[in-house]
Amino acid sequence: MAGEAFGRSADRLVVDVWSDVMCPFCYMGDTLLEQAVAQFPHAAGVEVRYHSFLLMPELTEDDTPVNPAELLSAKHGLPREQAEAMNEQVSARARQIGLEYHLDKAQAVGTRTAHQLSHYAAGQGKQHEMVKRLFQAYFTEGLNVADREVLGDLAAEVGLDRDAALAALAGGEFADDVEADLRQAREYGITGVPFFVFAGKYAVSGAQPVEAFTQALETSWNETVGSAATAGAAGAGR
Repeated sequence: MAGEAFGRSADRLVVDVWSDVMCPFCYMGDTLLEQAVAQFPHAAGVEVRYHSFLLMPELTEDDTPVNPAELLSAKHGLPREQAEAMNEQVSARARQIGLEYHLDKAQAVGTRTAHQLSHYAAGQGKQHEMVKRLFQAYFTEGLNVADREVLGDLAAEVGLDRDAALAALAGGEFADDVEADLRQAREYGITGVPFFVFAGKYAVSGAQPVEAFTQALETSWNETVGSAATAGAAGAGR
């Protein structure tokens, strides 16, 4: 949850993740981290928390959705064909880990409200499911993730109360949580995503291979949860 990073606990390993719904490498990074956790012997003791980051803060929910290739072309002064080729390279990399991107029909929009939905889902114990559903909606299905009716449908699909979720978004109940995440990212010097922090100590930036996440999990577990357990056992034996 916002305002709590970085996380530490005596009995679990907390991984804090900054990402954005529209970030292609964030979807990949989340998938690779999930694969690493699934292989980790202490997977039950790992807690992953998601924090908001705006890849394109200049976009708002009121803006007309724009295709990522058009946005890339305009932002960097590239020919449209070159921007499309770059996006295809990204899509090819995603396919290597089992993800399906259709950037040709993606709709780039402001994502503040989508991030609010992530925070709402966190309070219901469904944050990761919600984050993954938002990624899929944007990258695979080409849905407008700034449209609150779409967000309500996505919330219901992961088992959340649609009306309650929409009411929370309408009331801006989690707007401050999003802003707290953004402020925290600035304070810690996070300028790009995905950005992962393990046990408040070890940072991994980008969609790294599973092995990199596995090493970060092992190191941070051994130096935090594992060492705490060892110290506790030593104290009990005195």
